[in-house]
Amino acid sequence: MTLISAPQELVGVVGLEIHAQIHSNTKLFSGSQVGFQAPPNSLVSFFDASLPGTLPVLNRRCVEAAVMTGLALNCTINRKSLFDRKHYFYADLPAGYQITQQRLPIAVDGTLTYSHLGGRKRNTVVTKSVRIKQIQLEQDSGKSLHDDYRSQTLIDLNRAGVGLMELVMEPDMSCGEEAAAAVREMQLILQALGTCQGNMAEGQLRVDANVSVHRPGDPWGIRTEVKNINSARNLARAIDYEIQRQMFVLESGGTVQNETRSFDGKTGHTIPMRDKEGLQDYRFMPEPNLPPLMVYEACSTAPPGVAPSQVVVLEEVRERLPELPSVRRQRLVETYGILPEHSFTLVNEDGLMDYFEAVVRETKAGPRKVIGWVMNELQGLLHQQNLSVSQSPISPQALAQILNLQENGQISSSIAKQVFQELWKTPGKTAQQIVKEQDLGMVNDSTEIHRICQKVVDSHPDQVQAIRSGNKKVLNKLMGLVQKETKGRADPVLVRAVLEQKTS
Repeated sequence: MTLISAPQELVGVVGLEIHAQIHSNTKLFSGSQVGFQAPPNSLVSFFDASLPGTLPVLNRRCVEAAVMTGLALNCTINRKSLFDRKHYFYADLPAGYQITQQRLPIAVDGTLTYSHLGGRKRNTVVTKSVRIKQIQLEQDSGKSLHDDYRSQTLIDLNRAGVGLMELVMEPDMSCGEEAAAAVREMQLILQALGTCQGNMAEGQLRVDANVSVHRPGDPWGIRTEVKNINSARNLARAIDYEIQRQMFVLESGGTVQNETRSFDGKTGHTIPMRDKEGLQDYRFMPEPNLPPLMVYEACSTAPPGVAPSQVVVLEEVRERLPELPSVRRQRLVETYGILPEHSFTLVNEDGLMDYFEAVVRETKAGPRKVIGWVMNELQGLLHQQNLSVSQSPISPQALAQILNLQENGQISSSIAKQVFQELWKTPGKTAQQIVKEQDLGMVNDSTEIHRICQKVVDSHPDQVQAIRSGNKKVLNKLMGLVQKETKGRADPVLVRAVLEQKTS
């Protein structure tokens, strides 16, 4: 008898192409300035406008940025790379072609290690890696602004010719969450290097996702490409929707089309843009106006007589590599004794690590106590009100003051949280002012605490009898009643000692 195994479930396969705008003062092949909000067509040189007779001059800063990014992603840096022309007609591409690196890019065969929070409670750090196929230098295009009211398209060439790194990731991911985590890690690395500012809202980081589904062991399915996704959250939504859509098509007996789609953030759906069946012929050809791009291992290997300003040296770029996010997380764990999942959140949330370290420097409280406040109280209110760390009404110094008052025994832990809430509403005040105005300081008068404890004991004879019969847990209820009388201002250690004495 032949056993036929049930067909395996369909799974998603995801690869990414990331276009990162290089952080440089000028464009890739011209001296035009780079600026996001400049008036339309105010940052356009003759070369950017593709006037006859103009020639490209390669920007050294852009080459160094690509090399540094490649080193940070464990890539092999090609000592010789080539530029090519990729031909296609588009209104905001004046030359009718883009200068790119199709045959021999500047960096190949890298790895990006990324993490995301997994597990049932989403508090376990899951670490994965994705292969980087290549990093290539290329020009950005201009912008087409479609005016439906007047039925016309306006062209802004300010962005035309800005330097891009295209980072191509192999299809090693299986869902939106993994892809979003990989992009976030890439964004953090680029920002740490200073090679790209990584602001997705300003188009400095744009992501295309190649999505297909198949059964494990079978050949990959037909893929679709979802273009120009502008946030990590939308990337995850777009990919997960597209995986489910393709699964539904196949399970209904249909065929997935090889097409380009866009993502509608309002509906959460992907929409067809154009199909890829008539594959576009880009007519790639070597760029005749640019010689091979050479990168040298050390100054000693550079050709004699060439000015140092004209040479990119790997040794020098390697020495300038900063602390990368993965190293930063490890340092936080080792330095402060915090959990890996806490270090993950500190590094991944803009400004949170600096906030945490500033509080630690200013307070007597230990790092573990500080991390609890940052993760719970601060993050809770920031997320609730959709604020960034930089918009927090409570500065690191103000939080440190609250913790110092608690450490000095001037306020209890519950009062500290109350003071935090008050400071959030009235950021102009100090923690000391709020404690004084609302009389929130600790009740340290032993006689007063004895009096309140005696009052609670006298009015709850049943609970006292239960404690004397061995049920020590009831003592916590009496402690709560004492704290209610003192509005949370009594020292819990002293209260427990007094109640134990009076109920023994």
